[in-house]
Amino acid sequence: MFAGLAPARRRLVVALLAVSLAAGITLAVAAVVGHDRAAPADQAVAGPVVLVPGYGGSAASLQSLADALRAAGRDATVVELPGDGTGDLEVAAGVLGATVQAVRDRTGAATVDVVGYSAGGVVARAWIAGGGAGAARRVLTLGSPHHGTTLVELAGSVSGTACPVACRQLAPGSDLIRRLNAGDETPAGPTWVSIWTTQDTTVTPPESARLDGALNLTVQSVCADAVVAHGDLPRAPVVQAMVAAALAAGDPPALTATDCARLRRG
Repeated sequence: MFAGLAPARRRLVVALLAVSLAAGITLAVAAVVGHDRAAPADQAVAGPVVLVPGYGGSAASLQSLADALRAAGRDATVVELPGDGTGDLEVAAGVLGATVQAVRDRTGAATVDVVGYSAGGVVARAWIAGGGAGAARRVLTLGSPHHGTTLVELAGSVSGTACPVACRQLAPGSDLIRRLNAGDETPAGPTWVSIWTTQDTTVTPPESARLDGALNLTVQSVCADAVVAHGDLPRAPVVQAMVAAALAAGDPPALTATDCARLRRG
């Protein structure tokens, strides 16, 4: 197509085409990167709350926490997970996404706060990783095995059938756990909070709940004498107060022992 051009003119045209092509590639890459990284959510507006049950837990397991949030003036919806959360956690993430969209449509809210209890926190992370970051202002996890739980290994050694797909996904080093923890554990968009109890015997070790880039709080760092097992997390009054404080408008507060008495008074 350049045969009729003088050699100097031909070199100039080729150079200009190369520059244009390089610029186009740069813009395309920038568009992809910009699409994948959600802008930070507005922390000043506390919208509706969507709660995600844990492994083997029905929506009823989070009813007490949902009621406490409603009493504090928040709109709260508990996700109904298929198979009580024992199936594929990435399928559960899709159900969470549909629930979030339904809540946003109903309330007109731009974003929601997501609370994931136990394996529900892993579901929340899978939803964010799958493109949900732009719909969340805050993600708070309660006693979630972000780096797996060794209890799964025990279940698998007793009986292969006693550990269905979600159970296997919660094993340390599972494909899902590796993918969620590769690179940034707390992708941009929402702010992140992880609350857990040092007395957890279900998520083992309890420090598996620590999430890089999140505000990490143990119940005992706030109330040293609190006796809270894994199953108590959604219904213990002091934990409910911590959750309400962490979901309030503005950035989540770094709660300390000086806040214990106030939180216990409600």
